Amino acid sequence: MSIVGFNFTKIVVEKKKQAIGKINIANNFSIKEVREAKLNLGKSSQRGLEFNFEFSSKYQDDIGSIELFGFLIFMDKEEKVKEALSSWKKDKKIPKEIIDQVYNHIISRSYVEALLLSREVQLPPPIPLPRIAQRQTTQ
Repeated sequence: MSIVGFNFTKIVVEKKKQAIGKINIANNFSIKEVREAKLNLGKSSQRGLEFNFEFSSKYQDDIGSIELFGFLIFMDKEEKVKEALSSWKKDKKIPKEIIDQVYNHIISRSYVEALLLSREVQLPPPIPLPRIAQRQTTQ
């Protein structure tokens, strides 16, 4: 099991107004489509899965949004690829051992990209960043 490709195909970032105070941000992602991917490896060819996804960060009060669209290529044994493809076509589900790895990769790459994009348009970061709090000393 291995992820062999990942690309963003469309990035939309919009800031509509200045963010003031505490802002709630709704982050979401979904798999839009799963289809067979044929990968040519020299003289041989191998089947994999292409996962098309959408990731979004929506800022409350219509302050702004970040939308990322892309795809991820996943390779595995032929029988696992067939099983996953059949399961997706039947009831839009993918076996847990595959989907967990796919979700984690999409989330980690998308959050990093959204964080960088939010900085560029001066929106609050879509994920909480670590903060150092000052300790109070007693005398």
